[in-house]
Amino acid sequence: MRTELVTTLKRQATELLADIERDRQPILITQHGLPSAYLVDVESYQLMQQRMALLEGIARGEKAVAQGRTVSHAKARQHLARWLK
Repeated sequence: MRTELVTTLKRQATELLADIERDRQPILITQHGLPSAYLVDVESYQLMQQRMALLEGIARGEKAVAQGRTVSHAKARQHLARWLK
């Protein structure tokens, strides 16, 4: 991954955005020697958001199973049948 200074972002924003669009590789922006932000292309960002939502759903499901908050397949079908009428 590429790292750039915040001053580079200020001076060469258009070029950095073109690089991101072309390469699809994030750029780490540092300020005062410390990580400050990542620049990523829109498509990659949206894909990451979709993946995060999916993983959060899986985590909620695993937590429900661990807490015993589950129903049998037959019971779930009964509930769904009422909704789908």
